[in-house]
Amino acid sequence: MWELVKAGGWLMLPLVICSIFTVAIAIERFIRLKKSNILPAGLLLSQGAGVKGVMQYLKQNDSAQSSTLGRIFMAGYQNRQQPENYARAQMEATASQEIGYLEKNINFLGTLSAVAPLLGLLGTVLGIIESFLVIDLGTNSNPTLMIPGISKALITTAAGMLIAIPALFAYRYFQRLVQEYIAELEQQSTLFHVALFYQNDSVEEQEVKKAS
Repeated sequence: MWELVKAGGWLMLPLVICSIFTVAIAIERFIRLKKSNILPAGLLLSQGAGVKGVMQYLKQNDSAQSSTLGRIFMAGYQNRQQPENYARAQMEATASQEIGYLEKNINFLGTLSAVAPLLGLLGTVLGIIESFLVIDLGTNSNPTLMIPGISKALITTAAGMLIAIPALFAYRYFQRLVQEYIAELEQQSTLFHVALFYQNDSVEEQEVKKAS
C-alpha cells in the first residue's frame, strides 16, 4: 500500500487526507444520526402518547431529554404559559438549531465526493505530461521511460474514484436520512403544539381548572 502511495506522487497526500475525512465523517454521522438519538419511540405522539405521557417519559429518561425531539418538546413545554405563537416560535428556533446539528458535515461529504475525482484527474494529466516530457527531453527515446508517469496517472485516478464513490453514497444516504427526520420532526412538533394548546383535555388546562 505504501509503495502505491509513493508511486502516485505528491497528489496522493491530499487524496489520503480526503479518505481520512470521508471515513471519519461517515462514522460520526452514522453514530449521531441513530433514530434513538433523534426520535425516541417514547416521545412519538402518533403512537398514542399524550402531552402528560411525553413529559413523564422525558423526565424519567436522560437520553430522551438530550434527543433532538426532546429538546424541541421542552422548548414548547417550558413556554406553555406564554401565548401559543411565542411557544411555537421557540419550538421553531430550537428545531432550526437542531436541524443544523443533523446536517453538520454532510455537505462536506458531498464536497469530498466531488473533489477526490478531480484530484485523481489532475494526477492523470500530470502523469501523462511527465511521461511525454521524458520522451521529448530525454536523449534516449526508450518508451519504457514513460512507465513511471503512466503508473502515477493510473494510481491517482483509481485513488480518486475509490474515495469519491463511497463518499457520494454516504452523502446521498445521510442527506435522505436527514430529510426523513426533518419531516417527522415537523409532524411531531405540530402534534405536540396542538395537544399543548388546543386540546380541551390537555394536562395544562386541567391544572388551570384545578387551580381555579
